[in-house]
Amino acid sequence: MTVSHDLSIISLISQASVLVQLVMALLATLSLVSWYWIFRKWFQIRAARAETDNFERDFWSGADLNKLFDAATSSRHQTGGMERIFEAGYREFSKLRNKSHDHSATIDGSRRAMRATYQREVDDLEAHLAFLASVGSVSPYIGLLGTVWGIMNAFRGLSNVSAATLNQVAPGIAEALVATAIGLFAAIPAVVAYNRFAHDIDRIGIRFESFMEEFSNILQRNLR
Repeated sequence: MTVSHDLSIISLISQASVLVQLVMALLATLSLVSWYWIFRKWFQIRAARAETDNFERDFWSGADLNKLFDAATSSRHQTGGMERIFEAGYREFSKLRNKSHDHSATIDGSRRAMRATYQREVDDLEAHLAFLASVGSVSPYIGLLGTVWGIMNAFRGLSNVSAATLNQVAPGIAEALVATAIGLFAAIPAVVAYNRFAHDIDRIGIRFESFMEEFSNILQRNLR
């Protein structure tokens, strides 16, 4: 007599052992959370790039520094990272210029203020990237744990069977392999997104650093 088994994904998940189901649930949760941060980071980085483009265009169009500073302080919640770096540097420059006649100390203080703001901006862009990296590296192993456990249960169930057939083994192995598939489904998008976002943030960070150097040179010329 031939025993029929339903090998649909839903059936395999529902018939899996408790541990394998817990592994699948954990992987599904990690996948959902990682997709949430993938979309959040994508929108955040896209906005940061657009804000940087807009401010660079305004800055290099020859606008007055005082007007740019006033615009940055009056709409602080709508400014981008580069504009906040400019604001911090120019505020410190204006404060030190009125207090000290040491030009190098004034420029150094402005650079330190810009560097501190730069670090906060980059840290904000990099927030939760470590989570994506962890999901990408750990998920396959979590899925493998569920697969190994499911295969062990499948073969353990054959210990009381006198003649094992592929039809008896296949459902247990199939439900175990679903855990690996879910693990890869969680890991692959997280790895791709992490690599892409890390590259984009590096590019934005380079633009910030270049701006700080060029702006410091402009401030130094203004002191002469």
